[in-house]
Amino acid sequence: MSDKRVYSDNPRVLAVQTLAKIKNGAYSNLQLNQVIKQHQLSEADKRLLTTLVYGVIQHRMTFEYWLAPFVGDKKIDAWVRELLYSAIFQMKFLDKIPEHAIFNESIEVAKILGHVGTGKYVTAILHNIGRQGLRSTSDIKEPIQRLSIERSLPIWLIEELISQNGEETTRAMLETINDAPQQSIRVNTTLASDKEVEQALATEKFTTVKSRVAAHAYIVSGGHVAGSKAFHDGLLTLQDESAMLPVESMRLTENVKTILDAAAAPGGKTTQIAQSVGENVTITALDIHEHKIKLIRSNAERLHVTEKIHTRVLDARKVPTEIDQKFDRILVDVPCSGFGLLRRKPEIRYDKTLADVENLAHLQFEILDSVSQNVTDNGMIVYSTCTILRQENDDVITKFLLKHSDFELVPTQTSKNLKPNRSENVLHVYPNDYQTDGFFVATLQRKIPTDSV
Repeated sequence: MSDKRVYSDNPRVLAVQTLAKIKNGAYSNLQLNQVIKQHQLSEADKRLLTTLVYGVIQHRMTFEYWLAPFVGDKKIDAWVRELLYSAIFQMKFLDKIPEHAIFNESIEVAKILGHVGTGKYVTAILHNIGRQGLRSTSDIKEPIQRLSIERSLPIWLIEELISQNGEETTRAMLETINDAPQQSIRVNTTLASDKEVEQALATEKFTTVKSRVAAHAYIVSGGHVAGSKAFHDGLLTLQDESAMLPVESMRLTENVKTILDAAAAPGGKTTQIAQSVGENVTITALDIHEHKIKLIRSNAERLHVTEKIHTRVLDARKVPTEIDQKFDRILVDVPCSGFGLLRRKPEIRYDKTLADVENLAHLQFEILDSVSQNVTDNGMIVYSTCTILRQENDDVITKFLLKHSDFELVPTQTSKNLKPNRSENVLHVYPNDYQTDGFFVATLQRKIPTDSV
């Protein structure tokens, strides 16, 4: 961060400040939302701020490669680097802004956040880039290294995806990995119909397109929908389309009376369950952190479904010893590496390792193994992650079934019958399938003991 304490509503200044904080460990989506709330920005400025922040993070390795010849070994402040990256992003990806305007605005930001000397340095770098151009990635001879720089993904992750999916499928996936995330909502059917929400958003000048992935879902454009009256009134909630699929897969029939959401925060899926069941159903929602339990309660209050949800601070691995109850359905939406969320949380690609993935897979199995003891006979567990790596998905399920012969893997069902011709019972949703987050869903059913038949 720049040492100067600067308050500005200039979206380019805010972008550089936000990027510096994210580089220092802040989460992109949370930091960006906080900045938008704290500043009086027009819709156009909000869009520019969001585009700059996500664009720089998504392409950071590419920009580092492009900028390297111009800065050499010179040590520059982190915020200055972010400023130069944001200028390169505008030059390469925002064709409606003339180069001279990009240069002038960037130099002005350098003066605001730094001093005259910083402005001169940024001026010199940008003019050199303008004269010489940016080097081609075709200069990188090793194919995987070149793909890594072009898509801004670590080599280990690309190699892992290729080993699991093949090179052609991986390249198709990575082709879309840096696209802008779509804004999607789920209608709160407890309070409103799909049509009523369409009309409410239209009144506020939003455009809606019905989801082809999930029920009661829309892609929304035309502004920041979390600031809408419809959102404030609880008629809808923000949720990625693929994140709605685990609850759709729970087969919530009228015979289902008890439900456990084993890792529930921030409550998107918990509230989705609540709006999908009758009044006489109880939902127990767990999380290991008290502040996250408060998020679940807050979301439930806004959506008017608090009476169905009982929250509790508890590590899901302690369910068998702490909860003396069997459940008809258990949702196990486990903590994961999040590599299905690269559009929405692009910074995670830079700070996670294969060792992290393997550690998470161990935790995921422990959670699934533990809560399975609290499933009724013929009851179901839906296991889901927002990652695209098989260590956390298929491998966890395979390991579980090897230990638990009293469970079987049954076909994962969704309202839109996604991938009907797939050969496997589990559901893999990759980012390029429907332009959604990547997700994995598996449905496990406990067998009825033969001696009770």
